[in-house]
Amino acid sequence: MSTPHAETADARRLGLVMDAAFYVLLAASLARFLIRHHDTPRASWVIALSVLLAVLYALDARSDRHRDRPDHPLRPWRTVWFGAVVAVWAVLVVLGPSFAWCAVPLLYLALRILPLRIALPLAVLLTGLVVVTQVRLAGWLDPNVLLAPPAVAAIATAVFVYMRRQTEREAALERREGMLEERGRLAMEIHDTLAQGLSSQRMLLQAAELVWEQDSVRAREHVRTAAGIADRNLAEARRFVHDLAPAELAENGSLIAALGAFAARETGPELAVGFQFDGAPVELPARVESTLLRIAQGALANVREHAGAANATITLTYLGDQVALDIADDGCGFDPERVTSESERGHGLPAIRARVRQFGGAVTIESAPGEGTVLSAAIPSERS
Repeated sequence: MSTPHAETADARRLGLVMDAAFYVLLAASLARFLIRHHDTPRASWVIALSVLLAVLYALDARSDRHRDRPDHPLRPWRTVWFGAVVAVWAVLVVLGPSFAWCAVPLLYLALRILPLRIALPLAVLLTGLVVVTQVRLAGWLDPNVLLAPPAVAAIATAVFVYMRRQTEREAALERREGMLEERGRLAMEIHDTLAQGLSSQRMLLQAAELVWEQDSVRAREHVRTAAGIADRNLAEARRFVHDLAPAELAENGSLIAALGAFAARETGPELAVGFQFDGAPVELPARVESTLLRIAQGALANVREHAGAANATITLTYLGDQVALDIADDGCGFDPERVTSESERGHGLPAIRARVRQFGGAVTIESAPGEGTVLSAAIPSERS
């Protein structure tokens, strides 16, 4: 299976050089023919065919050529066009062997726009025609004429094929990096929203099961709350598919209102979540607001899963040159120096650091065993 050919800036510049070389060689070949054979009957034919070849070559705009991919089927008009260019050039070579020099840019063009299974046999035919005409021009079997064109064609073909395969490998690597980046983004989104919601649902359903016989009213309340969380998770999943902003931002219209609504919704019998903000609010890009909200969701998910806290507070602070988000809890705490890998503390902290790092910000953690935790994420306002 062929890999799509990715056009590069170097390839575009090389294409422009080859275009210029084609016209220079065509003009030089015509001038040489007219100097030597201007008084022959075929001179008018050579002039007309040279003009026709120049016009045909110009019909294929360079910008359109760059959008083609050699591993895809040729457009019908492109096949006809390239066949006409080669046919006119071949007639010119028969009438005037000096036109054989135009084979070099034509060889490049064939390799550029044709699949290799077609371009390589065509390169052999072009080279053979050049050798025949040059032998005829020399008048004898000159070893240099016999060997030099095939050698030049082989080197040019090998270099181009190597460049194309190198470009294809680089394109494949870029696609893989893009896929990994997107996979990481989705992992962070899932951890901060869907995973947190599923964890909350599990705890609510377990609590409902424990009190079902003794307090059915409270058990049904837990079930209704779990169903509400399931609805929000479904809405978030749909937003992931369409790459939309978090539901809280879409519903509340501002980051402050969204964080307040998030804290109120997450407050329950096991964990009381408060929210406050300091400083003069400033307008932030949608991506920054989404990131700060996702950080709050991820941090609170960590609190629920690891801290065993009774209280947590989300604080949003506008500091002029930066915006800071703090999530503090009164849980069991931990030693930040020992958190050296994702496996030790789940996916949350690496995801939070990755989110903040893309805006040039920083994450700090203050904690100790038995003393709770404060996670702070700061993003420069001027860079956001």
